[in-house]
Amino acid sequence: MNQFAHFMTQVLVAVVQVFAVAVGGPLLLGLMRKVRSRLEGRVGAPIHQPLLDVRKLFAKQRMRPRESSWVFGAAPVVLVATVVAVAAVSPLATTHPPLGQSSDFFAVVFVLLLGSVVLALGALDTGTAFGGMGSSRSMTIGALCEPALLVAILAMAISARTSNLPALVRVGLAHPAVIASPARILALSSFLVVILAESGRLPVDNPSTHLELTMIHEAMVLEYSGADLGLIIVGESMRLVFLLGLLVNLLVPWGVAERPGVLFFCVGLFALLAKVAVAGVMIAIFEVFTAKMRLFRLPELLAGGFVLALLGAVTAVVAR
Repeated sequence: MNQFAHFMTQVLVAVVQVFAVAVGGPLLLGLMRKVRSRLEGRVGAPIHQPLLDVRKLFAKQRMRPRESSWVFGAAPVVLVATVVAVAAVSPLATTHPPLGQSSDFFAVVFVLLLGSVVLALGALDTGTAFGGMGSSRSMTIGALCEPALLVAILAMAISARTSNLPALVRVGLAHPAVIASPARILALSSFLVVILAESGRLPVDNPSTHLELTMIHEAMVLEYSGADLGLIIVGESMRLVFLLGLLVNLLVPWGVAERPGVLFFCVGLFALLAKVAVAGVMIAIFEVFTAKMRLFRLPELLAGGFVLALLGAVTAVVAR
């Protein structure tokens, strides 16, 4: 009976975390747009507008290119499924998530990369010029981001002596000096650069533009409509919330539930939402005063992220 109760508790924790990420993703986009609008002197749409847009898209008919294959339709589903899988087993609201022993940082990165690759394949499957251009640019940025992210994970794993995500958060809670160490700060700085690049935020990409010569992510989803486009919007927003959740829990882990119990979990969930909201507002403020970089300047930015991660790894080795 105790084992069954524990199993049901773990399932409930996973469901609540996934639900929080799924609903919080569009709401975070709405909050960031609202902040940008206010700073630019506009009223802006309500914060829940992205949820209304997604509901409207799910009520519309799917339109798919005649020459496309099953890859085109499977890409949005795989994108959402990858984020759901990692959100269920990651230390977002609690340091003891379901299958926490298998929640390795390297594995989580590769699962998220699978969603990006499949979305790029779906764009290529249309056979259009814009789809190919967006996929090429997206994979180029991904190829530059992955080394920086992997080295950043290595830097954090060396100082904490583990790459397990719940263990990394627990180490930060037990030893705050690890968070303030140069290795962790440099690694998280590189992680932030990767988040901005992977989520298509400024200065890497402008999510509010549809100019053919500058867009990256929008070029890949031009042929999607209806529920497929709704799934892509939900998946991309979930991925942004998930990555920001990992960032804030690794940087400011206080508030995450360390002990079992409904009260501790609710406090951890509220702390997660509050920290992610603050991070989203800071990114929105940064975007107001930042211009999009030229495509050929992006390798310099991502190379800077790699250098930060490499310095963090070297610092962690020396300090060890």
